Amino acid sequence: MTRTLVVIPTYDEATTLPRTLRALRDAVPSADVLVVDDASPDGTGDVADAWAARDGSVHVLHRTGKLGLGTAYVAGFGWALERGYDVVVEMDADGSHRAVDLPAILAALDGGVGLVLGSRWVPGGRVVHWPRHRQWLSRGGNTYARRALGLPLRDATGGFRAYRAGALRDVHLEDVASQGYCFQVDMARRVVAAGHPVVEVPITFVERVDGRSKMTRGIVAEALLRVTVWGVTRRMQQTAGALRRLSAMRVRQGRLPRVGRRP
Repeated sequence: MTRTLVVIPTYDEATTLPRTLRALRDAVPSADVLVVDDASPDGTGDVADAWAARDGSVHVLHRTGKLGLGTAYVAGFGWALERGYDVVVEMDADGSHRAVDLPAILAALDGGVGLVLGSRWVPGGRVVHWPRHRQWLSRGGNTYARRALGLPLRDATGGFRAYRAGALRDVHLEDVASQGYCFQVDMARRVVAAGHPVVEVPITFVERVDGRSKMTRGIVAEALLRVTVWGVTRRMQQTAGALRRLSAMRVRQGRLPRVGRRP
């Protein structure tokens, strides 16, 4: 049987986490859950521990402070791979990711698919209660990432997704240092570069009701900077490759001397 782990990073989600765990148990009762808590001041870690004490499928990884979304997921992925899980899911604790959409995401991990994105921006996907400026930011960021990196994806910044364990092993998690939107783009591009097929499944994204969004200007700025650097590097590599191919073609045609050939 396929072993599935849902990784949920938390920071001050004591109110929302129980609802998310209940919804997950109803939607995908066979899945295990790992809550990665960054020493939440509101006691989220204690809430998670209490839940784990009465539900053996829920586990908790306590960290020493607010170390960032990207490192929380990387820690969760490593925890899952060490314990032999076949599928690892990313999911927020704040209710924006609906557990009822998870079965469709998991079902799409068929055949050789390495990553399934829960997508807001493919036909059938939608957002609820999101202000227009957030929609513009998300759509614009995805368009920029798609064009800069050549990614065939409509929602590379989305954080509701499922990976095959084999895809996670191939992306060199030890080298991932990005956060926020940027982390999601980074992971998607790494899976594509590793040769694993990626598919998108429509989901409904619901703006959180309780608590505060963790989105900051710094996260947006990091995403813009890193995607730009990756895009420039990609273009330079493409140019260098084209020049090498052109040089090799001219050597074959006798228009350039071979390296090391005597005159």
